[in-house]
Amino acid sequence: MNKAYIEVNPNRVLGKRDKMIYGHFIEHFHRQIYGGIYDPGNPLSDKEGFRTDVIEALKNIDVPTIRWPGGCFVSNYPWKDGVGQTRMPFFDKAWRVEESNQFGTDEFISFTRKVGAEPYICTNAGTGSSEDMSDWVEYCNLKDQGKWAKLRVENGYIDPHHVKYWSIGNENYGHWEMGAKDIEEWGRFVRESAKMMKRVDPSIELFAASISDLDWNINLLREAGKYLDWISIHGYWDTLNEVNDLSDYETCMTYTLKIEPQILKTKYILGSLGYLGKIKIAFDEWNLRGWHHPHVDSVTEDFLTPRDKNDLNASYTMADAVFTACFLNQCLKHCDVVGMANFSPTVNTRGAIFTHSDGIVLRSTYFIFEMFTKYMGDQVIDTWTSNGDSFQVEAKEGVVEVPSLDIVATSHENSSKISVSVVNRHPDQSKEISMNMKELDRFENVKVYSLQSDSKDDFNDVDNPDKIKINETEFIVPESDPFTINLPPHSVHVLVFH
Repeated sequence: MNKAYIEVNPNRVLGKRDKMIYGHFIEHFHRQIYGGIYDPGNPLSDKEGFRTDVIEALKNIDVPTIRWPGGCFVSNYPWKDGVGQTRMPFFDKAWRVEESNQFGTDEFISFTRKVGAEPYICTNAGTGSSEDMSDWVEYCNLKDQGKWAKLRVENGYIDPHHVKYWSIGNENYGHWEMGAKDIEEWGRFVRESAKMMKRVDPSIELFAASISDLDWNINLLREAGKYLDWISIHGYWDTLNEVNDLSDYETCMTYTLKIEPQILKTKYILGSLGYLGKIKIAFDEWNLRGWHHPHVDSVTEDFLTPRDKNDLNASYTMADAVFTACFLNQCLKHCDVVGMANFSPTVNTRGAIFTHSDGIVLRSTYFIFEMFTKYMGDQVIDTWTSNGDSFQVEAKEGVVEVPSLDIVATSHENSSKISVSVVNRHPDQSKEISMNMKELDRFENVKVYSLQSDSKDDFNDVDNPDKIKINETEFIVPESDPFTINLPPHSVHVLVFH
């Protein structure tokens, strides 16, 4: 076994991460809302209908922000029918189901407050208008001025909701989206919507649906760049829309190499147009695996029942955990430009939490968020690796060389601790690492938080909820020699020197 050597320089701070990279996303799809976070009548729900076990699980990982209500759903969402005492159901043309509107804006705000997260509202830029969007800001953020703020007060919410984050649209570049726009339409629409929304509340931060495409962003930023604080990009690497044929562990490891190019391409576009440092990237929908929703346009085929396959817990293995850690590592490495990310979704479907009538299952990805939010620091520091090996994977594009290790080091602004995220992607080989650090002798102990499992295909389920869990060990830091540790295959670790 080759030993990899890691050098960490705590004195060279590369940037400060925004905790918003640990955000989540929830949409009106399948069981995410109803039977997920909102389940009136269930003994596990509070008097407002929110699942208390879900709330506690999200509080435990200190979720900083939650994006809602979509997703594709939002592009035909009449938000005004989802507030007040009388709720008007509508037929959701994105997912072809009736939406009761029982869960609307005020319920979403209440849920985020219970979790302790900042609400992030994505607006309807499909069938909606610029006026609808600005009315929504008025409803949420004005004290009592105008029709919509007065309606909120009438609905029993005297104080404004103070929603800071607002997105104009969701994937409006895509043919699949209700009210999709072409390049020229989109720039003008975003500009006029942004003007109205910021006239209502100039303090809000605005996002616009985007993609890592030069032509799309040239027009968007030339037309509306001066009004924007963020551009929103999405990523699902294991595409499963029509066929739920999940990629194996090794293929998923090749997907970890496709995260950074999307960030860099978007960063270079921002820089070339003069917006680097002014507009940040929000990766506000992301997950290894795309949602399964086949036959959505079919007349004869069942398009509802197949969606249950998203909730098969056997789908969420160490591959998902390792990918998630690699994604968050990339957000840390590029903290100069990536300021927010929203795991998609929060609960059920491909979520980190699975709900059933008697409780919840914490999937493998949940524990990655627990490790990063609790133990990683807020300042990214310099690190480099030598003698790190790789393994080959036969992929669609040919043979892919995948580095075994993925490493990011952080310091803690308000303490002397150093935290290092170390991922061993290798499917079946342990890796020994030797870590050296300037002033290593100032540390006495290192706590190691590890997520590992006997098999790369292990998963948690209702009958076996603890197959994958975080293990904690502690070591004495050597006085003169580098700190050496052996990392099992397909594993994720956070090392905290203190």
